[in-house]
Amino acid sequence: MSSSSNSLQDPLGSHKLGEFAGHAKSDNFKGIYTGEATDDDALVVRRRALAEIDNAKFGWFHVKACLVAGIGFFTDSYDIFAINLCSLIMGYVYYANAEGDAKNSTPTNIDMWVKGSTQLGCIIGQFVFGYLSDRLGRKRIYGVELIIIIVCTLGGSFAGNTARGLSVYWVLFIWRFILGIGIGGDYPVSAIITSEFATTKNRGAMIAAVFAMQGFGIVAAAIVAIIVLAAFKGAVDGDQQNLDYVWRIIMGLGAVPGIIALYFRLTIPETPRYTLDIEKDTHKAAQDIKNTIGNTNDAEDSAPLQPSAVQAKVQKPTWTEFYHHFKKWKNFRVLMGTSVTWFALDVAFYGVNLNSSIILQAIGFSGKGTPYHELMKTSAGNIILNLLGTLPGYWVTVFTIDRLGRRTIQFIGFVVLLVLFCILGFAYHQILDRSVAGFVVLFTLAQFFQNFGPNTTTFIIPSEAFPTRFRSTCHGISAASGKIGAVIAQLGFFQLKNRGGKNAFIPHLIQIFALFMLIGLIFTWFVPETKGKSLEELSEESERDD
Repeated sequence: MSSSSNSLQDPLGSHKLGEFAGHAKSDNFKGIYTGEATDDDALVVRRRALAEIDNAKFGWFHVKACLVAGIGFFTDSYDIFAINLCSLIMGYVYYANAEGDAKNSTPTNIDMWVKGSTQLGCIIGQFVFGYLSDRLGRKRIYGVELIIIIVCTLGGSFAGNTARGLSVYWVLFIWRFILGIGIGGDYPVSAIITSEFATTKNRGAMIAAVFAMQGFGIVAAAIVAIIVLAAFKGAVDGDQQNLDYVWRIIMGLGAVPGIIALYFRLTIPETPRYTLDIEKDTHKAAQDIKNTIGNTNDAEDSAPLQPSAVQAKVQKPTWTEFYHHFKKWKNFRVLMGTSVTWFALDVAFYGVNLNSSIILQAIGFSGKGTPYHELMKTSAGNIILNLLGTLPGYWVTVFTIDRLGRRTIQFIGFVVLLVLFCILGFAYHQILDRSVAGFVVLFTLAQFFQNFGPNTTTFIIPSEAFPTRFRSTCHGISAASGKIGAVIAQLGFFQLKNRGGKNAFIPHLIQIFALFMLIGLIFTWFVPETKGKSLEELSEESERDD
């Protein structure tokens, strides 16, 4: 069979025509197997390949993709949350001989920078890995971010004072800053890989399930802390310096799930959408589809499409192309919407954690005692708080997002959070003084609607709403915008909360959070509803085929 000498010249660039490994039932497809491979044939093959992905039955490969990506997010949240407990424990080790209120407590500025270093690294990782995923391919860099996370988690657990004057906290700051680059890189790459392999029907639930693994990571960090503390109870009661082993073990164990997932990340195939639209290799894309989700059609109606005699040059996305695409208002408004809503959400999401110590005290899981009992209470209290609000919010989203829609859930979340933060901010002392239970309920509801709301949807929508050529870059930009909000909350508002006295400024901070929820609500109007649409419909790539 001869093949056309002309390569396809469509708006997405030239294709290398390969054998299409899938099968075709419709008479409309039979014609492409009876003669030469023409330009129109390549479009048919591309559409057919994408249809195979979008309409595939939910199967083991989809579960595997969610698990491989989800374990990364489990590790990310474990590492981010574990530092809160580890920093608390380190105060008993390195400031045991301090005077007054400083005794057994990591100084505020040091605590702030050790925790904030990860968020600073995330900003860089999200932007850089987002771009590299579009430029080099999802597969080529998937696993690199996890290697960074594993190495830096283990490195941080062995941090110590240097001979030339760097304290253990500065060494830990450096390790955790680089760790943040790896964690940041996990956001766009995992989201895009899950999105591009998912079926249209279940795409929202799949991406939400990956993100929801964060909730399990938070709880796991607290459970591990309790187990390790219990194992060292006798040693800690005898000498609190033995807590130095405890925080290192808690932190180091965060590398275990990443090590388990690493092989699967390094061996996951390239997404067919990237292979089709960026690498222009139709044959490889079709073969990857066959090897992952399998064939759903009858073999008797099919025959292979012969490869083209011409291999066109692959055209990687460029910043010039990016600029020309997003200088159009209809495209820029979407990127602006995903970035500003994520920014607004994270200011409050990370800022609200400033209240966690107050809630723990209110429910009786904080107070003076031996180092062992104080740390055990804090760990147990954090488990309770997350089981009440955080985890349910994540998983209600997983089971409803493909029915209610992303934009609807985001609207609901921002509206409810706006109301809750107004109540908590303007009636803070009245509620706390009259009804501790009422305050805890409102705080828990805020955690629930953050996760059954914009915390999850701001992660999902950027992985769906942009063209394949820029999808990962745009997700990285949106995520980095969110982490800038997190840095403002952790490094900026952390300084304000004690203005006028201990925790005196917190009511005003919550009022500020309400303002950011209003901003998020307004900019949600610029975000498209992605439910029930293919990625090509959302980015108008299907129109560009015509």
